[in-house]
Amino acid sequence: MQPTAQRATLREFFPYLRGHVRILVVVAVVSLISTGLSIAQPLMVQQLVNSVSASEPATIFIWLLVAITLGGAVFGAAQSYLLQRTAESVVLGVRRSLVGRLLALPIKEFDRRRVGDLISRVGSDTTLMRSVITSGLFEIVSSILMFFAAVVLMVLIDPLLFGITLSAVVVGAGGVLFLARLIRRRSRDVQDAVGSMTAAVERGLSGIRTIKASVAEEREAAVIDVEATKAFRAGIAMARLQAAVQPIMSICIQGAFIVVLAVGGIRVAAGELLLGDLIAFILYLFLLVMPIGSAMSAFVQIQSGLAALDRIQEIARLEPERADEAGLVQRSAEPMPAGTAARPGTIELRDVSFSYAPVDDDAAATGQGGATAVGARRSTPVSPEGALAALDDIDQPVLDGVSFSVPAGSRTALVGPSGAGKSTVLALLERFYEPTGGTIRLDGVALPDLPRSALRSRIGLVEQEAPVLSGTLADNLRLAAPEATDDQLRRVLAAVGLDALGDRSDDGLDLNLGEDGIRLSGGQRQRLAWARTILADRPLLLMDEPTSAVDSRTEQLLQRTLGEASRDRTVVVVAHRLSTVADFDQIVVLDQGRVAAVGTHEELLDSSELYRDMASRQRLVTV
Repeated sequence: MQPTAQRATLREFFPYLRGHVRILVVVAVVSLISTGLSIAQPLMVQQLVNSVSASEPATIFIWLLVAITLGGAVFGAAQSYLLQRTAESVVLGVRRSLVGRLLALPIKEFDRRRVGDLISRVGSDTTLMRSVITSGLFEIVSSILMFFAAVVLMVLIDPLLFGITLSAVVVGAGGVLFLARLIRRRSRDVQDAVGSMTAAVERGLSGIRTIKASVAEEREAAVIDVEATKAFRAGIAMARLQAAVQPIMSICIQGAFIVVLAVGGIRVAAGELLLGDLIAFILYLFLLVMPIGSAMSAFVQIQSGLAALDRIQEIARLEPERADEAGLVQRSAEPMPAGTAARPGTIELRDVSFSYAPVDDDAAATGQGGATAVGARRSTPVSPEGALAALDDIDQPVLDGVSFSVPAGSRTALVGPSGAGKSTVLALLERFYEPTGGTIRLDGVALPDLPRSALRSRIGLVEQEAPVLSGTLADNLRLAAPEATDDQLRRVLAAVGLDALGDRSDDGLDLNLGEDGIRLSGGQRQRLAWARTILADRPLLLMDEPTSAVDSRTEQLLQRTLGEASRDRTVVVVAHRLSTVADFDQIVVLDQGRVAAVGTHEELLDSSELYRDMASRQRLVTV
């Protein structure tokens, strides 16, 4: 079952206002002046009407009324602009904070959530928070001030008429407050539904070629339509509640106005109330209605904003990947003295076990937990074993007591059937996940004793999916080597056989690769991943099926490149093609999460039935 979401409060919103205190003080002053001018306007009308009725000079009141009206308009416009400007700045800060937190989350959180839902939190949810400022906090504060000022002046003008007005206001406010509690709950439902719809759209668009090739456009559109319909129904439920707010207040206030007008008219006719006082009272009645309506509307907006904050804080409360490194004592000082980051390291796995967390079906359906939906684009290097284990809710370990060593400067291959745990080993070496048992050491230092940034700065990774970021060729190459020169980029492109890529258009290194590198073939994507890793010049190279998408000619080129790149480096390669690793220093055979055999190609042909069977199937040997 999905855990109950923790409700955010205004107290959690206030930290986002830090850095905007000065401008908010200015807004508060402008708001007070605007409110004061609005309160003074009926008084000027009262004095003007009473002076005219008494045949007294009224010119001064006319000019004061004009000045107050113009001043109120100017200060009101200034308040609106400053609030909008501040709100945009706050939203920018929230988005920066949220994006920073998302990028800092551990990989497991991206496995549990859908990318589209996370995008929705950065986009639509942060936008809803704008209303907390523009139509929320300040609107409520100014409305409260105007309300009490109007109340005091109405009591002074005529207590009887005020009592009539107050009874109507209490009835209307009670109804609105009851609805507002429901509105927040419905608003959260709307935002969750929009997040699910965005995730469905993101899934469809990211896999558009596969969908078209499968002639599945209508089926995929139907999936999106289901989510869109849910969002529609949630929106209708929300609109129904919001639509009920205005009529409740309107009926109560209009009823109060009719009664006040009738009773006040009788009292004026009886000489118990001056005409100017009645007009001023009616103006204050409307002035009372305005802040009540504004406050109720602001309260509703705040509920929607807080529902959005619920979803934002849900991410903010998650522990970032490196939270456990705060105050970490780098006990690697002795085995890894200054300057050793440039040389290869020894890797040791001792009795390592690992299991992926099972899926919570309810949470997975809402983007709150579980594995990424089938067909959704995965933006993180998660292993196939992990995805299958999560999707099938498998509790059995992916790795079970794995032990082997990789000598410094050597080349080691991990081979075995699909699902044996090969890619998971690379994920653990990168600390995308932590072992559930056993230890992994680099140069004798347990990986948890190394800051992740220090560890990953020593590792170059070629992923199986060879992801390409949207942007230019140079942007992708410089991802791990931002200081690389154009000449270095061209040399590394030539090394992997991509030198023609930068020359096929006038853009050169500024060639735009399209969304997710769509302008590249599978082989080009893989070679670009090689180029990016080689350019980073890391002492440890981890490669997951690095030649799976290239032809035999390109494979030979990449093998030569790997031979050159392997000098003075430690290399660990996951491979299905045994021909690519037959000359490696050692080959580790994994089967069902365990080490089945370790040795060279020739040794394993003699000692491992599984390896010999794999080699036979690939026609490397004859049985």
